[in-house]
Amino acid sequence: MADLSLAAPGADPMPGGASPPRGRTWRRLMLRLAVYGLPVLLILVPLATFLVYSFWTIVDGQLVQSFSLANYVDFLAKPVYRGVFLSTLGLAGIVAATSLVLGYIVAYLVWRLEGRLRYLLLLLSVIPLAMNYIVKIYAMRSILGYNGFLNWVLVHLGVLQAPSKVFIFNQTAVMITMAVIYLPYAILPIFLSLERISPSLMAASADLGGRPGQTFRHVVLPLSLPGSIVGALFVMVLALGDYLTPQMVGGNQGFTFGRAIWSQFGMAFNWPFGAALAVVLLLCVVLIILAAATISRHARVK
Repeated sequence: MADLSLAAPGADPMPGGASPPRGRTWRRLMLRLAVYGLPVLLILVPLATFLVYSFWTIVDGQLVQSFSLANYVDFLAKPVYRGVFLSTLGLAGIVAATSLVLGYIVAYLVWRLEGRLRYLLLLLSVIPLAMNYIVKIYAMRSILGYNGFLNWVLVHLGVLQAPSKVFIFNQTAVMITMAVIYLPYAILPIFLSLERISPSLMAASADLGGRPGQTFRHVVLPLSLPGSIVGALFVMVLALGDYLTPQMVGGNQGFTFGRAIWSQFGMAFNWPFGAALAVVLLLCVVLIILAAATISRHARVK
């Protein structure tokens, strides 16, 4: 009677208990290096480099590679950087709230449709994600400009006597442009969250005598809250680090924390201080993500 050998769990069945071929072992090793090594190389290593740079200083135009907290002390000690940081947080919060409200309305209206029209409109709403970012900014400049489409409409409607400069080269222009450009990032997760709601729950609410408003408030809104939080989080994180939009539509009044970081790596040529500002922004983003995750977790429990 032939002997039956028991293979170890997870081991490849090889005749005679032989080890796997060397070629297969190398392929597995290369696959693991690609899966774990590339994120470490492309994400963690640059972040670690920024962190190390933030503890160095520039003295008389020379890089001093010694541990120092001077850059972080300068950030906390200079009111101008604290003010720009707080104003950027407020701007990003307003942009996130605006995109959340508008994105929820669009996602909800698209979700209530049936058939192919639903997915056609969803596709149209997220097509701007495939467009070049610079092109979208120039499109917004042509709309918000002194001789732009918005001023033309308001003048012809009699709202304004003459074109106004209030819509361009200020914080208002930055807020409007960011809210419009980042709107698809809010629409998509909200729609996907709405799409997961079972129609049987809506029917059960109607059978129990719930009016449409009550069904929305007690069924749809709580179940779509995780997607809404994700959409607002996407928009706020993107708005916090954006430096190109404030530069192109904000003018002198559109100075944000992203532009402050960019200026340290550019004109000021103070990479350690710029790295310290980037680390501060990264820590802020991490705290926002943790807070959003906590809110989402509590919402699911309820």
